[in-house]
Amino acid sequence: MLIREQIEEMEAKTMSPYATLSTNSKGREREEAECDIRPVFQRDRDRILHCKSFRRLKNKTQVFLDPKGDHYRTRLSHTLEVSQISRTIVKALRLNEDLTEAIALGHDLGHTPFGHAGERVLNGLVEGGFRHNEQSVRIVEYLEKSGEGLNLTWEVRNGILNHEMELHPATPEGQAVRLADKIAYVNADVDDSIRGGILSEEDIPLEIRKTLGPTCHDRLNTMVHDVITSSTGKPEIIMSDEIYQALLDLRKFMFQSVYTNPVAKGEEVKAKRMLEMLYEFYSDHLDAIPERYSSAAINGTEKKDRVLADYISGMTDEYAITKFNECFMPKAWEVDGF
Repeated sequence: MLIREQIEEMEAKTMSPYATLSTNSKGREREEAECDIRPVFQRDRDRILHCKSFRRLKNKTQVFLDPKGDHYRTRLSHTLEVSQISRTIVKALRLNEDLTEAIALGHDLGHTPFGHAGERVLNGLVEGGFRHNEQSVRIVEYLEKSGEGLNLTWEVRNGILNHEMELHPATPEGQAVRLADKIAYVNADVDDSIRGGILSEEDIPLEIRKTLGPTCHDRLNTMVHDVITSSTGKPEIIMSDEIYQALLDLRKFMFQSVYTNPVAKGEEVKAKRMLEMLYEFYSDHLDAIPERYSSAAINGTEKKDRVLADYISGMTDEYAITKFNECFMPKAWEVDGF
């Protein structure tokens, strides 16, 4: 018996009847030989972990643009926090941790430089709009590995696509990631805002603190416990009405106090204009972007605005600034002998 088969057998014996078993996957778009050690979802997790798009997350904004300090979240640290929270939930519910982790690690691969500010720019420029969850799927299906994609299972791709709050993943593991994403970023953004002096704990409305807890640690603990308690013995991953409403209230408070706060978000105007100018420049100079992108627009296999979105959305914050300087900042005139 192969190691993979032993693991698959253990899954069937120990996991919840609601869990998504590796052997029950709907499969990949392209058939391929099975690994002798790893079940399909573990393999997907590894492919995401080793891909270039995942590594770039370490230099992409979560909320604060270029914060002065080493302890603020980036898109990568957010992704790891989502993975940890969702795995805690599914482990307690005896669901598939490998599937959960694969979805969590891949859910934000399509995020732009400068966070949601960059997403809003591209959404206004690209025909049909730009949404980071859809771009994440485009990355794993097509853009990674020079156009080959990662050939992930249907369940992982479905979870990545549907991690937004208004959507509904097909598996309980995807539903766990969907909730963990909101739990992670709201609590982390409160923590970063307090660290940055934008908020204090006392600024958070009293009713929210009474319901969820007086500290970031307490609120995180309350939400995770509530998801586990509310979902035990059920086919879907849910929160209780009281805790879910408190989460929405905290999110609304953060929009009012931080996400639109000129102190926290004042530099976004510059970042948005930078990306707009890069888009306009590359639209007129396709030869200035890498050939693996430009060729798709030149030969007509992809629309130009989609190709530009692929290239710009894949940039890190630092790389976008570097390319902006190359395109728009004058260079010193060098003369031999001086």
